[in-house]
Amino acid sequence: MAKNRKEKNKTPLTTAQQLSSIVKSARDIMRKDKGLNGDLDRLPMLTWIMFLKFLDDLEVQREMDAKLAGKRFRSAIEPPYRWRDWAAKEEGISGDDLKKFINQDEATLPNGKKGVGLFAYLRSLHSANGDRRDVIATVFKGVANRMDSGYLLRDVINKINQIHFNASEEIHTLSHLYESLLKEMRDAAGDSGEFYTPRPVIRFMVQVVNPHLGEVVLDPAAGTGGFLVEAFKHLQQQANTVEKRKVLQEESIIGAEPKSLPYLLCQMNLLLHGLEYPKISSNNSLAVRLAEIGDKDRVDVILTNPPFGGEEERGILNNFPADKQTAETALLFLQLIMRKLKRQPKPGRAAVIVPNGTLFGDGVCARIKEELLKEFNLHTIVRLPNGVFAPYTSIQTNIIFFDRSGPTKEIWYYEQPLPEGRKQYTKTQPIQSEEFADCIAWSKKREENDRAWKVSAKDVLKHDESGNLMSVNLDIKNPKSKTDFEHLPPEQLADDILKKEERIADIMKEIKSALNGGSMETSLRGIK
Repeated sequence: MAKNRKEKNKTPLTTAQQLSSIVKSARDIMRKDKGLNGDLDRLPMLTWIMFLKFLDDLEVQREMDAKLAGKRFRSAIEPPYRWRDWAAKEEGISGDDLKKFINQDEATLPNGKKGVGLFAYLRSLHSANGDRRDVIATVFKGVANRMDSGYLLRDVINKINQIHFNASEEIHTLSHLYESLLKEMRDAAGDSGEFYTPRPVIRFMVQVVNPHLGEVVLDPAAGTGGFLVEAFKHLQQQANTVEKRKVLQEESIIGAEPKSLPYLLCQMNLLLHGLEYPKISSNNSLAVRLAEIGDKDRVDVILTNPPFGGEEERGILNNFPADKQTAETALLFLQLIMRKLKRQPKPGRAAVIVPNGTLFGDGVCARIKEELLKEFNLHTIVRLPNGVFAPYTSIQTNIIFFDRSGPTKEIWYYEQPLPEGRKQYTKTQPIQSEEFADCIAWSKKREENDRAWKVSAKDVLKHDESGNLMSVNLDIKNPKSKTDFEHLPPEQLADDILKKEERIADIMKEIKSALNGGSMETSLRGIK
């Protein structure tokens, strides 16, 4: 009987080609609307509309399962605000009536009564137990309907209504399509597209860290959820029983993203990939005092590409030790990550993308790296080649891998090469997953070669005769590198020149101090 009822409610599957055509048609309709200005407006619109359709399809299925099991079911969204109440009928509410219903705090509802508008209702949802209603409310606090025409909006809704989120095959297909939309959004965002990390880089980091089911994986700067999606897919292969799937769904994946647009995109990305209740905080991960982070707040695995180059407000800086406060966001996140890793029963581990400046930076940066080397095992630094994030940023980047197993004794370096004949990656020729195969194989059986070398932590930490920290330079070049200086990117040449000039200035100050009675030996130590 149950099987017959499910078959009766089953909707014909939409093929990948049909799904792509539906999404393309919806975007073409949006292009006609004068209220939208490019893909940075269109794709978020498309996402929140799909989000509501997805939730309703999911709740219809949940309600059916509850009835079959003889259990009570409460919908997260009540009538007349469910998709099926106002959006599912092709000839339903449209034009100005639709716009007012969605946008205004007080509006005429689809049932003809006066009441709270759709967005106002969704933003008011809350739950004492922290369920899906809280997620919906948080998502829609940062969402706006930017379409000027209620008639075009109705046409878009009718298109999205053709997508059926109650079939796993269809969701799987749509998840891949959605990933391509996120990539397009990064392309449209240009310099502001900091919330997208190339998927091959993410996949490589997940493979090397190798999370196990039962461990908690965190991304404190989740963006659109790329790291969490890949971690979820990695763990999904291990969830082969009902109990394990429950652990995967409820206890394995957490993150935080304070910006409203990436938060919405992250939620949708995780939902489409099969995580039913994404535990993504909308708070700034840095808005907590480091000293207050205890064992209950720590996790097993951290995978992230924290924003760098930005600045935080003074109140955020006060959460960090006085001698390690800095305007560089990447360094604040690095301190947070170190604090959030578990000590026991199994040492926590992390893979973090950092800009090149983190490796050679002095002052506060050096003090943070000193703690990293003395309190953590910084076992590997993978030096990424030119243009991995091009054309969105030309900053040289690295992946640092560390764990909480004890102080660093030696650091392995691996220089990820460019493909043969290439000088850098570009937007049309990005990095590919298979290019990391050699590095993955090397990581399992480490040996020095033309791409890999190691240094002692003692050689990296430099102290003066009194034991005071002088520098922590992790920017160790490949001793076997044959890089042609003339073929380096201009920005890297400029960085190298600036670093040398800064070092010369420091040495001159030391010489001046030595001539006034200090030690000449210390001053001359850095001259090469």
